[in-house]
Amino acid sequence: MQKIYDTADAALDGLLRDDMLIAAGGFGLCGIPELLLAAIKRAGVTDLTFASNNAGVDDFGIGILLATKQVRKMMSSYVGENAEFMRQYLDGELEVEFNPQGTLAERMRAGGAGIPGFYTKTGVGTQIAEGKDHKDFPTGENGADETYIMERGIVADLAIVKAWKADDTGNLIFRKTARNFNVPAAMCGKVCVAEVEEIVPRGSLDPDHIHLPGVYVHRIVQGDHEKRIEQCTLREKK
Repeated sequence: MQKIYDTADAALDGLLRDDMLIAAGGFGLCGIPELLLAAIKRAGVTDLTFASNNAGVDDFGIGILLATKQVRKMMSSYVGENAEFMRQYLDGELEVEFNPQGTLAERMRAGGAGIPGFYTKTGVGTQIAEGKDHKDFPTGENGADETYIMERGIVADLAIVKAWKADDTGNLIFRKTARNFNVPAAMCGKVCVAEVEEIVPRGSLDPDHIHLPGVYVHRIVQGDHEKRIEQCTLREKK
């Protein structure tokens, strides 16, 4: 099956609709599928729910879709650095489902692995636990019971991720911090579209270095990417 597309718009053709759940990779401004997010903006679909570690900044990442009011709900673990996110949330324009960071990553991974739910201690006794199933397990000292809450796996209608290298079968390699949420986000999508910096010949990638097998990836687009720095701190000249 041909997986390579010429543009981000072509790679998303036929996949987008209003009111869909999209899992997006990225951490801060690192590893963000910026080309695909721009294509979603151009497509004009609305009432979107995003499962993503964060919402980028005001003019980059998912922030560009917040500015156009295309996002109805965010499932996130970090919401700093985005003034428009804060304004919409406080004004009741944006629904937010907060997740502990590790829980969000595991919810994506579990959904991709076919696991509908799992138990974790993270969030027990907090607002995170409200309305969720509680169960005791003998995991404490000397087999004492400890309380866990059940979290549900995430299965997204679409996953969009950004990788460093790919071959034509969709095997992906991520570079350093950009690996972050991209792998579990890609796994949990019913369809996964990956934008990459470079497409290399089949067989040129060391199998031991592949972070995500091509079986998870349905479409690929190569493009130029902006290297943004979220917080730039420079020392004063002496």
